[in-house]
Amino acid sequence: MNPKSKNAAKKWVEQAIAFYKVSGKRIALAAFTDVAGMFVKGEMYIYVLNPHGTMLAHGVNEKFVGEEFLELRDSDGKPFIKEIVDTANEKGSGWVEYKWYNPVTREWHPKTAYFERVDNLIICAGVYAE
Repeated sequence: MNPKSKNAAKKWVEQAIAFYKVSGKRIALAAFTDVAGMFVKGEMYIYVLNPHGTMLAHGVNEKFVGEEFLELRDSDGKPFIKEIVDTANEKGSGWVEYKWYNPVTREWHPKTAYFERVDNLIICAGVYAE
């Protein structure tokens, strides 16, 4: 699986949803927030929002958990979390493009995220453009 392909982000979310359905919310959110866990591979990781934009799990920064992200903007000022939340609540899934800090290269890069709403969780994964 090429970690730069949009398909990789979609598959990553699908795997996370399958894990959530088998393990339950508490175990899944803990696993998604484990930086050394199975849902972090290089620059690709899972993050989970609630339907109001609160971060419930984050693969590379556990300090984000519990914080409100609805008004967060990317480096160009785009309110991409609001777009994710609004689209997930309205349509159930989708894609959003934004610019984000890459923890591997330590630079800002264009990123595309895929997300799906399952129960009261919005499970997301993004890939950086090549």
